[in-house]
Amino acid sequence: MRRTTRYPVEGANSLWHVYRTVPFWKVAKNFVVIQMARYTPFLPMKNWLYRTFLRMEVGKESAFALMVMLDVMFPEKISVGRNSIIGYNTTILAHEYLIEEYRLGDVEIGSRVMIGANTTILPGVKIGDGAVVAAGTLVHRDVAPGAFVGGNPMTVIKPGESTDD
Repeated sequence: MRRTTRYPVEGANSLWHVYRTVPFWKVAKNFVVIQMARYTPFLPMKNWLYRTFLRMEVGKESAFALMVMLDVMFPEKISVGRNSIIGYNTTILAHEYLIEEYRLGDVEIGSRVMIGANTTILPGVKIGDGAVVAAGTLVHRDVAPGAFVGGNPMTVIKPGESTDD
C-alpha cells in the first residue's frame, strides 16, 4: 500500500494547478541542481548537491548512478539510507498529478539497498534495509527488508522480513 496524501482539484486537470502546488522558482532551482547531478561522475558531489540544495536525506556512502532522475517538485520527500545504490536512469517520484487530484508521498529507501537500472519508484513507498530491486522494475508498493523484487508489475522473487506496515 502506498502512503500518499490526496488533494482534489476542480476545473482543469491537476497539472494545470501545478504552480499553486509548488513555487515556480523552487522547480526551476531543483531542475538545475538535478540536471547537474545527473551528469556528474563525482558521487560525493552528487550527495552534497542533494543534501544542500534539495534538502534530501542521503546516507553516508550511498551512490546515485549516472542519469538518476529525482522528483523535480518535491525532492525533499525522498530519503536514502546508508551505503545504498540507485541504478542508472532510475526515476524516483514523490508526486503524481492525475485528472481530478494530485498526490504527494514520501519515498523512503533504506540502508544497503540495491536498485537496478531503469527502475521507477512511485510516491509513498518504503523500500526496506537490504532489499534488492531488479533492473526495470516499477516499484508501486512497499518492499520488505531483505526482499528481492522485480518486474512490471513488481512481484516478490524472494521474500524478505515480514513487516506490519
